[in-house]
Amino acid sequence: MLGVPKMKPQTKREYLRDLVAEKNHCHRPLTDEEKALGFLGWHERGYLPHCDFPGLVQFVTFRLAGSMPVSRRGEWEHLLKIEDDREKRTKFEEYLDRGVGKCQLRNPRAAKIVEDAIVEFQNERYELLAWCVMPNHVHVLVHVWNWPLAKMLQTWKSATAVKANRSLNRVGTFWQREYWETSMRNEEQERLAIRYIENNPLKAKLCRHPELWPSSSARFRDQCRRLVLPA
Repeated sequence: MLGVPKMKPQTKREYLRDLVAEKNHCHRPLTDEEKALGFLGWHERGYLPHCDFPGLVQFVTFRLAGSMPVSRRGEWEHLLKIEDDREKRTKFEEYLDRGVGKCQLRNPRAAKIVEDAIVEFQNERYELLAWCVMPNHVHVLVHVWNWPLAKMLQTWKSATAVKANRSLNRVGTFWQREYWETSMRNEEQERLAIRYIENNPLKAKLCRHPELWPSSSARFRDQCRRLVLPA
């Protein structure tokens, strides 16, 4: 139609800013106390939207730098075009399970460093419901209390990067900067997430039974499937 100006296409950063603004508009605002604790609400860091509120049960995935090599971009670049967030995350995690990139967490010492950091503040800063340290990524299902998710991830990554690099006699960036999280809607979704996390080594054909994987919450389940950590 003549006389109608062409709309300038949004950049990815503009799209994220608009998306985050919309989600914050629809969500309850953070209280001053929650802001003082460091909660960020809906926010973005240039790549993915993040949800950071107290009281949520969050399924978090973070991965190693180099776990999706630029040299093999042709294998995973098409995944970026998937519009459905759940499908996109699933496809990316399937690619990670192939282990084609950096897999420093295959080393038992490095994997234990990461697991110890995750478990360290269990029932003090947060409640862990499940976790699994894979060769190149980590899954955690966590009930957020008064310790913000963003701060949680920062603590886990900073604490483990230095120790793991030292243990592996390497230097350089250890973790990819971004992470994925999904807020659980109900207990059924939580149960499905626990099953997914603890069965990940089995799905990736790394072991025959989930409880045999050495860096997973599966080995701490009692006969009633309750998570019981050693004192």
